Amino acid sequence: MQYTSALAHHVRTAFAGDNWTSVGFREKLADLTWQQATTRLGDHNSIAALVYHVGYYYTGMISVLRGGALEIPDKFSFDHPAITDEEDWRKLVNDTYAHVATFADLVEALPDERLADTFTDEKYGTVWRNLLGVLEHTYYHLGQISLLKKLIHQHEAA
Repeated sequence: MQYTSALAHHVRTAFAGDNWTSVGFREKLADLTWQQATTRLGDHNSIAALVYHVGYYYTGMISVLRGGALEIPDKFSFDHPAITDEEDWRKLVNDTYAHVATFADLVEALPDERLADTFTDEKYGTVWRNLLGVLEHTYYHLGQISLLKKLIHQHEAA
């Protein structure tokens, strides 16, 4: 088995929904309006902020996989551009999907032998740890998005 191909497949299905959980970003985001996506409930992040946050880390990983530096300070990871209409929201979503597709293609092309290499700095561990970590991070926030969506719909119905 080629691990990088399998990992790329799992990243793609986290967004497509054809995975073990039967849930994906595309399904959860497809019918959300920009107003719903930017709704904040209490001190929780908005769905838009979570989508941006997930895409932010894929963007940083792409840079590294292309031989560049890791330049994604955590302190900016929720600072999404202003969303004031449906076009802004769809752009954020589509940009995120494009970053994920590029990431998956780069991972798939990566030889398995590179998985044990250090990821930019020893403090980050191996390439494998970081590639798997970004996928785990994706599912963590997908769960949050799923719950927020339910709460937003309940709030609207009340």
